[in-house]
Amino acid sequence: MGSDRTNQWALVLLVIGLSGVSCTRQPGQAGEGRALADTSRPVAVEAVGVSMREVRRTVETVGSFSPAEDAMVSSEVAGQVIDVHVGMGDRVEEGEVMVEVSPMEHELAVAQQQAALDQVRARLGLNDGETTLTDIREAVTVKRAAADLADAAQKFKRAQELLEEGLLPRQGYEDAEARLKSSQANYDVSLQEVRNLLATMKQYTVASELAEKKLQDTKIRAPFSGFVQGKDVSTGQYVSVQTPVVMLVRTDWLKANFQVPERMASWVRVGQQVDLTVDAYPERKFTGRITRMNPSVDIETRTFTTLARVENPDGFLRPGFFFRASIPSDQMDAVLTIPQKALVYAYGVYSVYVLQGNQVQQREVKIGDRLGEDVEIVGGVTEGEQVAIPINEGQVLFAGAAVEVASRAGSLEAPLGQ
Repeated sequence: MGSDRTNQWALVLLVIGLSGVSCTRQPGQAGEGRALADTSRPVAVEAVGVSMREVRRTVETVGSFSPAEDAMVSSEVAGQVIDVHVGMGDRVEEGEVMVEVSPMEHELAVAQQQAALDQVRARLGLNDGETTLTDIREAVTVKRAAADLADAAQKFKRAQELLEEGLLPRQGYEDAEARLKSSQANYDVSLQEVRNLLATMKQYTVASELAEKKLQDTKIRAPFSGFVQGKDVSTGQYVSVQTPVVMLVRTDWLKANFQVPERMASWVRVGQQVDLTVDAYPERKFTGRITRMNPSVDIETRTFTTLARVENPDGFLRPGFFFRASIPSDQMDAVLTIPQKALVYAYGVYSVYVLQGNQVQQREVKIGDRLGEDVEIVGGVTEGEQVAIPINEGQVLFAGAAVEVASRAGSLEAPLGQ
């Protein structure tokens, strides 16, 4: 009885084992069948010929904007800051006061120089409103010396006449002669003194103007209209000469700075239009004109710096913005092109699938400029060859894949080679 029961269990285990084998093999067999069906079925593709076309060359590059002008405005006088009128982002006009330094010491210096100047003017006998002498003989001291000289000359002449007539002793004549010579010397000295006073007056005038300028410099003004990028001082702070106080930028127009490859040097020129786009306003196009080109090429990058002026009256653009630039040129070239969607990119290499009979072969290509929906092919295929593009989304080509060519509308044609 025990032996019968053992045989029964062995039969059950055998049936279960056979069922398990049957269950595990059937899905595998079905999957293999489907895989064979997928790889053997031709892929519907669009055949596009590699064509030669004439294109206008366009320089595509990137760069950054810089302000039309920027200046770190510094203090020209030493003193304590008593007021700051601007802050970051403020708009200022040319000549507007941004920072004020205490004027007290400079006001006293102006008064001191003016007093010294008035003293010299008084010695010269100048009236209010008179800045200098038109004739130094009009000076008070010179007039007095000239009068003494004229009197001495007249008396000397009289003494000479009397000496000749024997009515004047020799001593009287010599006294008159000595007085004449002394008066002449005094007159010459007075002329020299006036010349010295005029030179001193010029010196004091310049010193007075310098003191006045320093007084005006206590009000630090904007050198041009623009925006405050930042301020470096606060009320109560002591500043010395050349202490930076305000960073100012002008943005009513901007400089577009970008690099042009040396091989495209003949494609660009001063005055040429530049089209620009920025990420902040992707739907808006900005235009500028090339104003300057560096005459030297960077030996490391093989590019040269180019500047364009871009008007910015509405202030949409800001210094530092990244931009993409397109420069249409007059250069026309015949190039090979294919649709960009025919390209396959993997591991840093571009390739296409070239039709050969009813199959495709993968071929590496070198690309040039992008031309709208097309792309320039520099090497890898020749004119007249056809490249394949899958019609249905999600289908993937591979080297040696079977294909059949379809029209753009999707109707199938006979495979190539049949």
